[in-house]
Amino acid sequence: MNSSIQQFMNTCNSNPNLTNNTNTSINNITSFGGSTAGSSSSLASTAATTSRYENQKRRDWNTFGQYLKNHRPPLSLSRCSGAHVLEFLRYLDQFGKTKVHSSICPFYGHPNPPAPCPCPLRQAWGSLDALIGRLRAAFEENGGRPEANPFGARAVGLYLREVRDLQSKARGISYEKKRKRPPQQQQQSMLPPSSNATQQGN
Repeated sequence: MNSSIQQFMNTCNSNPNLTNNTNTSINNITSFGGSTAGSSSSLASTAATTSRYENQKRRDWNTFGQYLKNHRPPLSLSRCSGAHVLEFLRYLDQFGKTKVHSSICPFYGHPNPPAPCPCPLRQAWGSLDALIGRLRAAFEENGGRPEANPFGARAVGLYLREVRDLQSKARGISYEKKRKRPPQQQQQSMLPPSSNATQQGN
């Protein structure tokens, strides 16, 4: 028994497909220095990112197709609407891993709760937002008309916004993106103090 376990561990260690070292490998590739190495690592990283995105998009599309088949009554893609997409997103919540505190929870608005609580696990807003982006692209890639894309329905966008705001308050995490400063302001701030003073004097 021990030799079998050891053989299995050796196989896992020798086969990168059976381990979780993908992210480590990518980080190692992108950490190489030098202009040539930098260009190669950048291309490799871009290719890996594109490949991961395409694979994930294909899996998401298959998952949604299976959901439509299991729907009662079964749904065809042509009859799918934004309301069905919302049903799908709510269905996914049962597989979520993000703790979303209720308003009566003592840890409501606490980004790092010091103790466990009975609040439910949900799909994180960022995961749902990325999922809808992939499914929206997959719908059109599979022959769907852009104007009939259920993943781009207004109701879906409103739902995602509500989830974002609710989770932001419940988890004490801001999802607002940092605004970039205007290019001119950035350029001036990079000048040495003496140069700024000279320019202001002129």
